[in-house]
Amino acid sequence: MDPTTILLVDDHAMMRQGLVSLLGTCPEFKVIGDVGDGESALDAALRLRPDVIIMDLMMPEMSGAQTTQRLLASWTEAQVLILTTFGTADDLAHALSVGARGAILKSADWNEFHQAITAVAAGGHYISPEIEQIISENPPLPRLSPRQLEILKLMAKGLMNEDIAQILKISLPMVKEHVKALLHKLDAANRTEAVAIALRKYLIES
Repeated sequence: MDPTTILLVDDHAMMRQGLVSLLGTCPEFKVIGDVGDGESALDAALRLRPDVIIMDLMMPEMSGAQTTQRLLASWTEAQVLILTTFGTADDLAHALSVGARGAILKSADWNEFHQAITAVAAGGHYISPEIEQIISENPPLPRLSPRQLEILKLMAKGLMNEDIAQILKISLPMVKEHVKALLHKLDAANRTEAVAIALRKYLIES
């Protein structure tokens, strides 16, 4: 049986070296590449087509979630396992929502690490209990309608209700009702706070 091929993505060289050594002790796994940033990860993943990409969550310039999203847009069969020292519920939920198959902490023991890689390689999922707890304690926001998202994006550009009504060709009272609903759904006190929450929760992009 051929070993599971793995691409490591982590911006800390020592972490990658340690993982290469650790995985090298197991004949079931074969590291075929290791890179230190998201752009290099996209290139290496599409070129090498590994069975599993072990992806650091918190990287500069392009996060693990952003890299995963871009990768899956080009290669839908990519199997990504997020590996992180820390991460907010929003970061972790974002990575999983865009298609990562699993997420574990870097403090995981070998048995859990092995289990997670094996599950993801087989097309399954693995989320560590600690990460499940982090996400469950910070549940995702209610879903917004397409119209509410449109209005939220325009609010983020600093447009007022009158401008939004003109752009979307809807009545001013209708815009006000949507804004009121947005503030309620996001539990925001005002428009500025609503936009800040939406950016933090990845509902819209900056």
